[in-house]
Amino acid sequence: MNHRTITAELLTIGDEILYGQITDTNAQWMSIELGLAGIKVVRKTSVGDVEGEILTALAEAEQRVDIVLITGGLGPTNDDLTKPCLAKYFGCGLKMNEEALAEVTAFFASRGRELTAVNRQQAALPECCEKITNKMGTAPGMWFHRNGKVFVSMPGVPHEMKRMMTDLVIPKLKQTFSTPVIVHKVIRTVGIGESFLAEKIAAWENALPPHIKLAYLPSLGEVKLRLTAIGDTEAELKAETDALSDQLQTIAGSFIYGHGEEPLEVMVGKLLREAKLTLSIAESCTGGYLSHLITSVPGCSDYYLGTMIPYSYDIKMRQLGVRPEVLEKYGAVSEPTIIEMANIVRAKFNTHIGVATSGIAGPGGATPEKPVGTVWIAFSDKDKTVTRKLQLSPDREINIKMASVAVLNLIRQNVGKSVVRTQ
Repeated sequence: MNHRTITAELLTIGDEILYGQITDTNAQWMSIELGLAGIKVVRKTSVGDVEGEILTALAEAEQRVDIVLITGGLGPTNDDLTKPCLAKYFGCGLKMNEEALAEVTAFFASRGRELTAVNRQQAALPECCEKITNKMGTAPGMWFHRNGKVFVSMPGVPHEMKRMMTDLVIPKLKQTFSTPVIVHKVIRTVGIGESFLAEKIAAWENALPPHIKLAYLPSLGEVKLRLTAIGDTEAELKAETDALSDQLQTIAGSFIYGHGEEPLEVMVGKLLREAKLTLSIAESCTGGYLSHLITSVPGCSDYYLGTMIPYSYDIKMRQLGVRPEVLEKYGAVSEPTIIEMANIVRAKFNTHIGVATSGIAGPGGATPEKPVGTVWIAFSDKDKTVTRKLQLSPDREINIKMASVAVLNLIRQNVGKSVVRTQ
């Protein structure tokens, strides 16, 4: 293996990005696709609709990287400066491109619209560029190649840019540069913090070969591990990363719930479906967010029957059926209450499994004994009830999301032990 690292910079042009009026989702998608193509994104830059700033960004990027991918600023109005700036940067004039003009004219005709003088100007391109056809819109892309460096300008509209990247830009970049094969392997863990996980797998991580790198990608309640292998042969790299994943299973298997891009709610759904188990939920502090995660999975009606959200004391007693003496003695945020909630909702819905949440999401409602972030969760089936006390954060939204993830993990941990099956 003897590949030079091919680097890229993503340059986004437009005031709307800097003002926060539009979220730049293009850069994330492009980074993923370029990584799969063996091209390493080393910088992402955003500049406004100012000629001087655009020209400076182009010059700086040319010094840093092999490939500069530009999005935005290709519209037909006066504030769209990308084309004239690129023409100035590369020292050539704008000229009507007859092929681009025919494509733009056909685009408008197919929609029963007349080509205006303003839109006609979208076919005027720098003479020193190679036109890139836009199959999804009216603004052509542009390819510049100078001194071994490539600049590609594309529309900022996501579906237009993605089609252009997939059909032409990435294949042409791979032909232009000698890129290595890159294989990613994602291992998904839950129920263990990033630092604790790092300590647990330290010896395994330290033994990784030089061409395979590990990244920690934490989120609320979860940590993804991404192995990135660089080499010459995809089959060999996949075999290596699969073997390393198998080793990791023996070290941290109890925390690993899946691989790839499938989130925890999908994996839990698969477990429930395969085991032919049904689920009902009583959620108080999570206010329906747990049910939202469950029902975001297509086909969840195979195992999910329904939810009660008994938020107040009164509804917990009258509608769900928690005994008043339990609430009076222990309070809503307590183990006895959460046990009753999980058991009762399972009985009411006649499901194999019942789960429940009750806690102090914040910012109010805390006591010295029960600070904000105190949450009880429970899992119930016909043989057992399992509870967990969580001490989370001062932030309400984080507490709601982390508690919901913790319940999904509780289901994952216990569903294999559930002996109840449909007949």
